[in-house]
Amino acid sequence: MNLNKVLLSAATVVGFTAATAAAANADTVTVNAGDTLSHIALRNNTTVEALQQLNNLENINLIFPGQKIEVGGQAQTVEQAPVVAAQPAQTTQTTQADQAQQVAQAAVEAQQAAQAQAQAAAQAQAAVQQAAQAAAVQQAAQGQSYTATQQQTTNTTGNGDEAAAREWIAGKESGGSYTVTNGQYIGKYQLSASYLNGDYSAENQERVANNYVSSRYGSWTNAKQHWLQNGWY
Repeated sequence: MNLNKVLLSAATVVGFTAATAAAANADTVTVNAGDTLSHIALRNNTTVEALQQLNNLENINLIFPGQKIEVGGQAQTVEQAPVVAAQPAQTTQTTQADQAQQVAQAAVEAQQAAQAQAQAAAQAQAAVQQAAQAAAVQQAAQGQSYTATQQQTTNTTGNGDEAAAREWIAGKESGGSYTVTNGQYIGKYQLSASYLNGDYSAENQERVANNYVSSRYGSWTNAKQHWLQNGWY
């Protein structure tokens, strides 16, 4: 056997094996229309700098459709893996910050709504108090008006006999009601509408009745005597 041929064959085998391993560790991709070096680097888990160095590129912005670009082997992929894995952590932190901001905003809005409700409740309570005060004032005024009417009647009729006679006639005529009517005669003393002149208030009824009795009978006791004799006054 020729020793030189054996050595040459061995060298050829070794060279072929090394080239095959290099080819296996140096993957190649084809540039598509619209590709950039950064796109290729991102798809293959590598960097633009690594591709520039691996392909001896003078201008990283100048590549052509159909051009073959070596992207490296498994070692390059392992080297870039931590960079890709780090991205979700940043995204998670951003999401948590957004959620915290949304929670804080919701708390502020809830506080504002509670303040608005409290203010509305306070306003409603103030309105109720004002209405109660107005009702109390009106009731007091009505009481004072009634008291004044009674005082006026007492002053006009004079002594107790006059007051008793007046109330006796009122009881016979209307039962003491200012609002009772039979169509022709109206009110507590059953006076005609022409006497009252359209004013049917208690004050006017008392005043007109006193004037009527004073001018016709001179007193309520005389009017009572006339009523007892005739059934009217």
